[in-house]
Amino acid sequence: MTSLAVGSLVWVEDPDIAWIDGEVVQVNGEDIKVLCTSGKTVVVKASNLYPKDAEAPPCGVDDMTKLAYLHEPGTYTGNILIAVNPFRKLPHLYDSHMMAQYKGAAFGELSPHPFAVADAAYRLMINEGISQSILVSGESGAGKTESTKLLMQYLAYMGGRAAAEGRTVEQQVLESNPVLEAFGNAKTVRNNNS
Repeated sequence: MTSLAVGSLVWVEDPDIAWIDGEVVQVNGEDIKVLCTSGKTVVVKASNLYPKDAEAPPCGVDDMTKLAYLHEPGTYTGNILIAVNPFRKLPHLYDSHMMAQYKGAAFGELSPHPFAVADAAYRLMINEGISQSILVSGESGAGKTESTKLLMQYLAYMGGRAAAEGRTVEQQVLESNPVLEAFGNAKTVRNNNS
């Protein structure tokens, strides 16, 4: 951080909630006293502080280019699931019985699963009207396409079977998968999805 002065808005690392915002109340060389919004006062090294964007709304932004500072505390990352490709079929982990178990379950209540991530996103979207995104990332051949299919399968399950223009919600969601794949797939050393 280049210039710290009394009144500067900053992010401070917190052992319980990762990052907490506050205001600089005293500068003593490299030791900075910060009054956190939680009410507690901490003294930290200047190198451990990150500037807070005073213009950014507390609920976040939908486009990170709108942020004045792009760093870990200034951006929010939701739940992360690390999935491992077992290189064999495990149909019992992805059937309708399993979907029913994750339906409405609090995140973290059951074992980590793509259905848990999809359900959390679905609940926030429906109950609170908050736009959601799920990022599926990994190396070539890691199983991104399969994970995406599972997420879409769950969302289709939650969307029900109400027909619109002769097609069910489930049909419409699952039919969109080849289009999504066309944007993300390419021929690589490990596989040929193109």
